[in-house]
Amino acid sequence: MLRETLFVFAALVVVLVSATQVNQCNDIPYEDENQVKISGCDSPPCNLKRKTRVSIEQTFEAENDANELLTSVHATLLGIDLPFIGVDGTNACANIYDVNNNKVGCPVKKGTTYIYKTDFPILEIYPKVNLVVYYALRNGDNIITCFKVPAKITG
Repeated sequence: MLRETLFVFAALVVVLVSATQVNQCNDIPYEDENQVKISGCDSPPCNLKRKTRVSIEQTFEAENDANELLTSVHATLLGIDLPFIGVDGTNACANIYDVNNNKVGCPVKKGTTYIYKTDFPILEIYPKVNLVVYYALRNGDNIITCFKVPAKITG
């Protein structure tokens, strides 16, 4: 029984940390398919179930120095950009780690590799629709890293 339980647990861990197929915001695929991981989503469209939380882990190399990072998270629906309430515009510094998984926060330095880890709620008020999610970390008008992924709000 213990062996079966450990096997199921190991399988769940593999599922939870699998990379997600996403593109950079300029539509160029990432060279390393492990750069972005979205819980419960190996390939688009990602099902985002209302009244649950979604975890994101993104490995990135900072394109610029930045003393602070804010999230820019919106969904494009019928050509209109709509912010993800409670996620868009939040401070990302508390969720920045080095490649050894040590929390380092801000500032980030150009050319250095970091890992951004967070989770956020899929609110019940979100409509059940197909959309494209844009997720960026910004310093003012400078985009430090950005990805987009087709998704579907469910549940």
